[in-house]
Amino acid sequence: MTNTNETNLTEAQKVLRAAYNAWISGSQLRKSRTRNKNFTYGKQWNDFTTDNDGNKITEGRKIREMGKEPITNNMMRQMVKIIVGRFRSKEKGVSFATDNTLSKIANQNQLDELDSRALEEFLISGCCIQRIDTDNRIACGTRIDNVNFNRFFINAIQDTRSWDCEIVGQLHDLSLAELITRTGARSNRNRAAWIRDIYCNKNTENATINFASCIGANDVSATDFWHARNGKLRAIEVWTLESQEILKCHDLKNAQYYIAHISEQSAINRENKKRKADKQPEIRVQWDIEEVWRCRWFSPMGDVLADYLSPYNHSSHPFVMKFYPLTDGEVHSFVEDVIDQQKYVNRLITLIDHIMSASAKGVLLFPDTALPEGFTWKDVKRIWSTTNGVIPYSSNHSGNMPKQISTNATDIGAYEMLQIQLKLFEDISGVSNVLQGKSSSSVIGTKTLQHQIDNATMALADIFDTFNAFRSDRNQKIINIRN
Repeated sequence: MTNTNETNLTEAQKVLRAAYNAWISGSQLRKSRTRNKNFTYGKQWNDFTTDNDGNKITEGRKIREMGKEPITNNMMRQMVKIIVGRFRSKEKGVSFATDNTLSKIANQNQLDELDSRALEEFLISGCCIQRIDTDNRIACGTRIDNVNFNRFFINAIQDTRSWDCEIVGQLHDLSLAELITRTGARSNRNRAAWIRDIYCNKNTENATINFASCIGANDVSATDFWHARNGKLRAIEVWTLESQEILKCHDLKNAQYYIAHISEQSAINRENKKRKADKQPEIRVQWDIEEVWRCRWFSPMGDVLADYLSPYNHSSHPFVMKFYPLTDGEVHSFVEDVIDQQKYVNRLITLIDHIMSASAKGVLLFPDTALPEGFTWKDVKRIWSTTNGVIPYSSNHSGNMPKQISTNATDIGAYEMLQIQLKLFEDISGVSNVLQGKSSSSVIGTKTLQHQIDNATMALADIFDTFNAFRSDRNQKIINIRN
């Protein structure tokens, strides 16, 4: 980007550029999430490999070109369902059952359902994100939503608690009416008309391209950042942690302590001058700096649709997020650990199926010298395929008689390898037969079975505890949003 473009950008537009850079930095995680999601939901032959000519093709296509049909035996989906089912049976509602206000908010937002889907996302991508906002259209006045990571961006963080977050935001696809409501222009006719004109202008597409080019964000891969789908309007919500000057004021006359913006300095000076003349106690002022969360809504053309400081009582942004495990800032999901085992199981099953289909099964060996006079090969085939059919043959020229061949598949150790991979899948995931409801014995007692389940759950304790830490942070933000 040239210096001219840098100069022409407003401070707000520089914030939008920073948001774009944060979104781009998450591209690898979004790519990994897509692959993990595909494997979890059964699209397990889409990884790329090369053919004999060095061309890049999918593994499924390569298998087909080798004359075999790729078979999917999806164990990952069942694994995820078991863990989510365990959560729904034991963990749901526990964190807000004793708080009436929180329980009401949870019921009206169907929080059990949201948390179950958030846990599923957490297992697949290693990320769970929720948004807590005020919404008077809901009876409790608080709205909670799961946020798709494909529409979310955040700066590179290292702290597992996300305390080093400095820029965070969300991409929205909204109707015009919803956009006007979300940007606070609903009660201002002029602002609402201005927003409508921005998006309804016939040059909107060109303006978006020009602005993206101006900030160096016109890469083809960035299309999803600027453009909405399904005829909606794209708006970009950006929250930034900023510093601002403040005045700590102690009013000796009224015995009050309060925080004032730096712009009120002149008014306070005038008031102190008046009080000094009247020989009254003055307002003592101490200059300071505080950190504040500031929200801006942008159009894809760089227009600032709304600009305000955090309106919430917790004075922060509305998002709650957890990334797992965030070692050196890296995210590695739960399902990522078993993808290799899942792929190898699919390959072995495909191989076994190919061996079985290629083995001789029910082949009839009929010597050509034994064909009776007046019979054709078509007659032999018809009688052989008929129940209780009798095939005559002549032994005048040969002592050989017709014989049917049926062989077992060649034993090359594929079955043993499959059992090993299934056991490795169980060991690596920690989802044992006990958690799946498969007991090793039908005569064990209830206490013994429960003890086995508790031991099996220990392998998943880190996942559940991390997710419950996320829920605890979320519940605290819910409580503090208005109080």
